[in-house]
Amino acid sequence: MPHHRLIILGTGTAGLSAWKQARDLTDDILMIDPGPLGTTCARVGCMPSKSLLQVALDHRAARRLHRDGLLTGPAGELDGAAVMQRVRELRDRFTAGPVRAVEKMGDGFIRGAARFVAPDCLEVDGTRYSADAIVVAAGTKPFVPKPWRALDDRLLTSDDLFEMPDIPRRVGVIGAGAIGCEIGQGLAMLGSEVHLFGRDQRLAGIADSQINDVMHEALSGELHLHLGEDARPEPTPNGVSIHFGEERIEVDLVIAAIGRRPPIEDLGLDRLDVPADDKGLPRIDPASLRAGDAPVWFAGDINGIRPIMHEAADEGRLAAWHALHPDAECMSRRTPIGIVFTEPQVAWAGQRGDDLSGEALTGECDFSRQGRSIIKGYEHGLMKVHADPDGRLVGGEMACAGAEHLAHELAWLIQQEVNVIEALQLPFYHPVLEEGMRTALQDIRRQLPERERRPDLPLCHPGEDSLPGV
Repeated sequence: MPHHRLIILGTGTAGLSAWKQARDLTDDILMIDPGPLGTTCARVGCMPSKSLLQVALDHRAARRLHRDGLLTGPAGELDGAAVMQRVRELRDRFTAGPVRAVEKMGDGFIRGAARFVAPDCLEVDGTRYSADAIVVAAGTKPFVPKPWRALDDRLLTSDDLFEMPDIPRRVGVIGAGAIGCEIGQGLAMLGSEVHLFGRDQRLAGIADSQINDVMHEALSGELHLHLGEDARPEPTPNGVSIHFGEERIEVDLVIAAIGRRPPIEDLGLDRLDVPADDKGLPRIDPASLRAGDAPVWFAGDINGIRPIMHEAADEGRLAAWHALHPDAECMSRRTPIGIVFTEPQVAWAGQRGDDLSGEALTGECDFSRQGRSIIKGYEHGLMKVHADPDGRLVGGEMACAGAEHLAHELAWLIQQEVNVIEALQLPFYHPVLEEGMRTALQDIRRQLPERERRPDLPLCHPGEDSLPGV
C-alpha cells in the first residue's frame, strides 16, 4: 500500500494553500480530487459573479448618464449573449492558474473520489493509500431541495449559472443571502425582471436591523422583494410558478441560492471513529482544525467555521502546519471580515450584532449625506462602528459606497487593537469615503466618559519635527 507523509483531499483554495505550506516541509504529498479542477472561487463563485456584476454596474452607469441627459444620442442595446460570453472568458482566465498548478504536480496528483477506510487510510478507485496525516479540503456544493429537481433545466445554481446563454427575461432568485442578493441585483441591472425570495427579513447576511432597512430600500428600487416566508417553485408548461404565501409569481427560470453543503455522503467519515455533529461532520477543534484524535484535519468551506475564500486559504495553511506538527501551539486567526458586492456594498469586520456586549459604544454615519458618496451617485448608506467601553475598536457593519475598502481599514484597526482616539489621529483626505468612518469614530469619541478635548492630532515627541515627512 503506498504511504505518504501527507494526503490532501481537494485542490481548491484550502487544498492548494495546504499543499504550498506543506511543500516547505516535505515533498511526500499526495493530492486527490475528483474534479472539475479550479477553485470554487475562480470557477463558480467570487470571480465570475464579480465579472457579471461589473458589467451590470457599467451598464447601469451608462443608462443613468443617458437618462440624465449627460449622454446624448440613441441608447445602445445590451447584448446578453455577449455579456455571458465575456463572463465565461474571464472565468476561464482566473481558473487557468489553479488548474495549471495541479497539472504540474504530476504523480503527486490523483484524479478520483476518495473514501476513508480507516482514520489514516483512503481508497480511490480500488487502490488504498495511507498517510501520517490527512487534510480534508473537499469544499461544498449547492444545496437543492428534492422537490425542486422537478424543474430540471429551469433550475440553476451557482455551479451552472454562468453557463446561461443569455440574460433571462424573468427570473426567480430563491435565497436572499450574499449570493442571492448579488446575482439578483446584477441580473436586474442587466434588464431581467427579478423576484428575490427570502424566508426571513434579512438581506445579504446583515445583522443590524437599521442597516438591513437601508439595503431593503436600495434593492426595492431595482427588483421585487418577497421576504418572510418559504418559496415553493413548481414547473409549468411555459416556465416556473413560485408560490409565496398567497402570492403566485410566474418566471422563466429559478436560481437556487439557499446555501451550500459539504459533500460528505461518500467520504466514509464514520471510519474516523470520532464524535460527529448533527450534520454528520466530525467535531472539529476550531483552533487546530483537527477531528478528535484522528490524524485528520478539515480545512476550508467543508468545516463550516468561516466559509469565505480568504479564510479557506488561511485554514489550508493552518491545517497543513498542524498536520505536520500535531503538538504545535495554536495560532490566532485574523480579524473576521465579510463583503457582499451589491450596490451599495455590504460589509462587516470583527464583532457585530449579538457578538457585542451591552456596554459597547456605537458610532454611526449616514452615507446618504456623506459628500463623496453623494458625488458617486449613492442615495443610500449607513455605517456603524463599535468599540468597547474604553474606546478600543471591536467591530462594525455597513451598507454604503466603498464598503469593500472601508471594512478592510476597519479590520486592520481592530486587529491592531487601536483605540478610537488613536484612529482619529490618523490622516483623512477630503473628499473621500473614509471621512464617513471618521464621522462614526467621532460619534464614539463623544460617548467616552473621559473624552479627549484636544485636537485630533498626534503629539510631538522631543526632537521630532511637528510635520513628519515634510
